[in-house]
Amino acid sequence: MKTSQRIAYGEELLQLCRENERVVVLDADLCTGTQSQIVEKGMPERFFDMGIGEQNMIGVAAGFALSGKIPFCHSFAVFTVSRPFEQIRQSVCLPNLNVKVTGASCGLSDYADGATHQCFEDVAIMRVLPNMTIFSPADANEARKVVRLAAGLPGPAYIRINRNEIPVVTEKDAQLEIGKPTLMAEGDEVAICASGHMVHFALEARKILAVRGIGARVLNFATIKPLDAASVRAAVAPAKRVVTVEEHSVIGGLSAAIMATLAENPLPIRCIGIQDKYGESSDSYEKLLVQYGLTPDRIAEMACK
Repeated sequence: MKTSQRIAYGEELLQLCRENERVVVLDADLCTGTQSQIVEKGMPERFFDMGIGEQNMIGVAAGFALSGKIPFCHSFAVFTVSRPFEQIRQSVCLPNLNVKVTGASCGLSDYADGATHQCFEDVAIMRVLPNMTIFSPADANEARKVVRLAAGLPGPAYIRINRNEIPVVTEKDAQLEIGKPTLMAEGDEVAICASGHMVHFALEARKILAVRGIGARVLNFATIKPLDAASVRAAVAPAKRVVTVEEHSVIGGLSAAIMATLAENPLPIRCIGIQDKYGESSDSYEKLLVQYGLTPDRIAEMACK
């Protein structure tokens, strides 16, 4: 079954607004794309359209946080991270304010709009900032959960949301802990570490590997920062090698975080992601995923090496 991460996210955010009078929602003129419009329609008094002014949006959110509110800020990932980076760094992360930043249409998921709208660098940018927590939910169920987790944190958080309907791979009542990978499937030959939509592809690759007699364990990294080092090491320990897969640049994202975590007890690691390239327009999300090597077959191929 496929369902929309961003609609699930918007619905959960509206429910959170109903439960908690401190939550406010800001958007930089893309509320239909981010689905923060669900809050705009359901509780318009909690919604603030800041226009095409991402820097101002973050500054206003910092003011809300200083006033005791919990602001959630929205735009496409490429805009919500890069345009207001200075404001996120100086006005949010430096004073450790309670501001949540959501990047919609992450990775290749805005397939039609091409390189200007496809963001492969957002995790790397946010990961370098002190005090920032980074979430990359695997499906709609986890999108709902990270809304709650982010709201409960006392400081900054960044949430990556896919634009398209994607398969549901987690259970509604499954526990999600910040900093700890979730074991999706057992195996003792290779550990496939994935985030976001790539968790589904990792599970599909496991089926391919099983036919070849290779046991793969699949680990879901819904949190990319922080990572609990002991939990990550324990999660990959039964395996002899590791494959990472992310809809993000191989520079600075999940693969870099895992390699740094495993550096003291290294295993052979292969990294699958965007290979230091920009995106391009297409008439199909699936075509772009194939073109950029983000497929179950590619994961299985790398797992065999």
